[in-house]
Amino acid sequence: MLPAEPWGWQTNVSCNSSIDMELVLHYSLIPSFAIIVVLSFLERRVRRSQADGKLCLLNGRFGIVVPLDFVGTFSNRWSFGFAFGATANKVMFLFSDSYLPLQVPQWAQAILLLIGGTEVGLAYFPFFACLSTEFRLVGSVLGFFYTCTWFLVTAIYVAQCPHGQMIGDYEKIIFYWPSLLCLVFLLGRFILMCVKALRVRLKRGVPSEVNYFLEVHQAQHVKRLLGKPPERQARKSWFQRKVYEWDPCFQFPGRMIGTFVLALICLYIFIVIEFYIYKQFSEGLNVLEQNFEELVDYSNGSEVHALVVLKLKEFINVSQGVWIFTTVAASLTCISYVFHILACYRKHMKRLWAGERQFLPQRSRDPSSSQSVAAIARYSGWQIAYLLWGYLILHVVQHLFGLMIMYSFVLPVQQGQGLELAKGLGLGILTIGIAIGLMMLQIKIAASFFLQPKLSPDDKQKPLALNNRKAFHNFNYFLFFYNVLLGLGACLFRLFYSVVLGTWLIARIDRTIMQKGYEAADMGFNTWIGMIFMDLYHTNPTLLSFCHILLAGTTEKKQQQPIKYYVFNNRAEARVSCRARTRWLLLYTLLNNPQLTALRKPKVQAGVSAAPQNSSD
Repeated sequence: MLPAEPWGWQTNVSCNSSIDMELVLHYSLIPSFAIIVVLSFLERRVRRSQADGKLCLLNGRFGIVVPLDFVGTFSNRWSFGFAFGATANKVMFLFSDSYLPLQVPQWAQAILLLIGGTEVGLAYFPFFACLSTEFRLVGSVLGFFYTCTWFLVTAIYVAQCPHGQMIGDYEKIIFYWPSLLCLVFLLGRFILMCVKALRVRLKRGVPSEVNYFLEVHQAQHVKRLLGKPPERQARKSWFQRKVYEWDPCFQFPGRMIGTFVLALICLYIFIVIEFYIYKQFSEGLNVLEQNFEELVDYSNGSEVHALVVLKLKEFINVSQGVWIFTTVAASLTCISYVFHILACYRKHMKRLWAGERQFLPQRSRDPSSSQSVAAIARYSGWQIAYLLWGYLILHVVQHLFGLMIMYSFVLPVQQGQGLELAKGLGLGILTIGIAIGLMMLQIKIAASFFLQPKLSPDDKQKPLALNNRKAFHNFNYFLFFYNVLLGLGACLFRLFYSVVLGTWLIARIDRTIMQKGYEAADMGFNTWIGMIFMDLYHTNPTLLSFCHILLAGTTEKKQQQPIKYYVFNNRAEARVSCRARTRWLLLYTLLNNPQLTALRKPKVQAGVSAAPQNSSD
């Protein structure tokens, strides 16, 4: 959540809040750490160490608490998404310079930001840990009280001082309402979890949320692959053909849903901040224009000064209108990117499931394992950062193009210069058309005079075999000098097209903006590739179905076989000390083999327990 002084602006001095959100963040680490300790105490470690034999009272407790399975969690996806949404204000706060509480050298700021990000992660850790823990009753109670505390503190902070210095009226309400909405959703979710856990504890219900090795939608996907394709395809609507088609056999993991929700909220906060920053900048330009106009009137300026004042006023009005229009355009573009990235994720995953890798660059078809593991941790944060930077750059470029269009076409028409504009535009279009026509003419001449006839009438094009070689060499010689001049325009067009396309797609991390052969230089695209390959190897429905069948068959065989006594030697199953386990094995062996009692080694001294003669028994 945003601090008491968001983004470096001071809050309204006439309103003093009794709550400092920065101190709340620092002190929230105490209950957060307590909740982590409680959940860790309830968790049991699968692998035991030698310390467990000495500390029998722990009984394997104090396991590692997992806040969220970033690889393949499909349960509570929207709950995790709203938990991420509750952290949106603090995520945006990390981008500001005011978050650096200490004066450190320039080279140490990255380390300080790492510490700050870790602090924010610990403060919101209970949200995710209480949602993912297997102990539903304890997790729901602790999560409800922790979420309720954050909600009450934030609501009181907003209610005491709803206004601010940067935006003015209802500043904090505008910034904090998405996080408050997410906290309300989490409160309802924890209440529902508590009710279900109580019904299970009172034996009035059955556990409904069970983490299966193979999810239902994954099994349905494999079943659809093994089944016969339908004879007639169902007719799709326009929305299914052009926009999106829902697939019941595919679900987005919790990581993608959380990134989706957090990206939308962060984009909303960023747009609001940018809008009011430009508003202040525009007000500054208006004040500058008024002061300049008063100075001209006071000094009895000439017509040139009056013309400058009119041009400045015209520029301010045009810039304000274009900025508002491009704000809407850039916002809708980036919002559509968020939805389109989800669609591209599903499309890429389905292609990888089918074994298709041709749509990826050659060097990206087999990423390293370490790159994939690091990419799964980087993706969500990088996607949000790319989206925010992409919106800002796209908005600025659109604003520049809007000003260029206004001064090139709209304003001349409004000022009665439409005829001259039409003449100039016509000459420009004619020049470009002639250049393009000459390029097309070269292709037509090459196809008609300098290629040999088709080998077969059914061929689509002529073979690449030269004809009329002497005329061809003369044709190349005389067009060489013209193509040099034509190449200048083609080069500028290539540069313009690259700038526009790169600016338009800079927020898209799912595709590279580098040319072929240089895809490895795009770190964002490499992160996307590593992430989808990580999901491919860990959430492939066919692979999971095969492993599920093997595990199910192994479990059935174990249930059919009699119990083997050597399982008592399994250290992973032991919950007692080594000495107690040895005595139990000795007692069990002597009870089933009484004749071994006479062969035992006699006691050396009183009070010392005897050991079996043959330790292998």
